[in-house]
Amino acid sequence: MGRATRRSRSRKNRPFWVELPLLIGISLVLALLIKTFLVQAFSIPSDSMQNTLQQGDRVLVDKLTPWFGSEPERGEVVVFHDPADWLAGVPVDEPNTVQKVLSFVGVMPSAEEKDLIKRVIGVGGDTVECAGDGPVKVNGTALDEPYVFPGNTPCSNDEGGSFKVTVPDGKIWVMGDHRQASADSRYHQDDPNQGMVPVDEVVGRAVVVAWPIGRWSTLPVPETFKNVPDKP
Repeated sequence: MGRATRRSRSRKNRPFWVELPLLIGISLVLALLIKTFLVQAFSIPSDSMQNTLQQGDRVLVDKLTPWFGSEPERGEVVVFHDPADWLAGVPVDEPNTVQKVLSFVGVMPSAEEKDLIKRVIGVGGDTVECAGDGPVKVNGTALDEPYVFPGNTPCSNDEGGSFKVTVPDGKIWVMGDHRQASADSRYHQDDPNQGMVPVDEVVGRAVVVAWPIGRWSTLPVPETFKNVPDKP
C-alpha cells in the first residue's frame, strides 16, 4: 500500500472533534479578514438617526471602498470614530470578554464605544448653512430632506442650530436625521475640529440595515444631494 493511500485514509478516519478546532480557527481568521478589509457590522447606539435607523438596528459598513482612496460623499450615512470626545459623559455598557472577542473578529457588531453614525451633509470645500427652521443649504442650494424625523425642522433656533460654515479639505460636516435629538457637528463647533469630522476618522459607509429582518433595507444617497453644485 502506497504512502499516498495511507495518508488519504488517515485524513478520512480523523474524528470530527479533532478537525473542529481547525475549522473554527479558519472561520475566525476569515471573519477577521472580512471585518478588517471588507464589511463590518455596527449596532446603532442612539435615536439620533431616526427614522432612517432605529436604536438597536444592525447595519453593515463598507470598509473596502476607502482602501481605494474613495472619500465620503454628501448624503451618505457613515460610521466614524469619535473625533473630539463627542461622547464624553455618555454612559456605555461595557461588553464582556466574549462580546469583545466576537466583535474583534467581526462576528458580532462593533463593541467600540467611541464610534458614531451620522449623515454627511457637507464635504471639503462646501459651505453649509442653517437659519431659523431651515432648510439646510449646501453651496446655496436648499436640501429637500424627507428623511428628517417627522415633527423635526431641518434647522433649529437654538445655540448651534443656526450657522454658516465652510468645510475644510479632508473633513466632513455631519448631522443626524433626528435633528432635534442629535448632538452632531452643529453642537461641537468649539472643539479642535470646529465640529468637523476628519476623513481619516471615518470607518466606512453604512450600506444596509441587516437586522432585524423586518427592517432590512439599503441606505442609498437621497436624490436631493445630486442637485448640490460643487464649490468653484
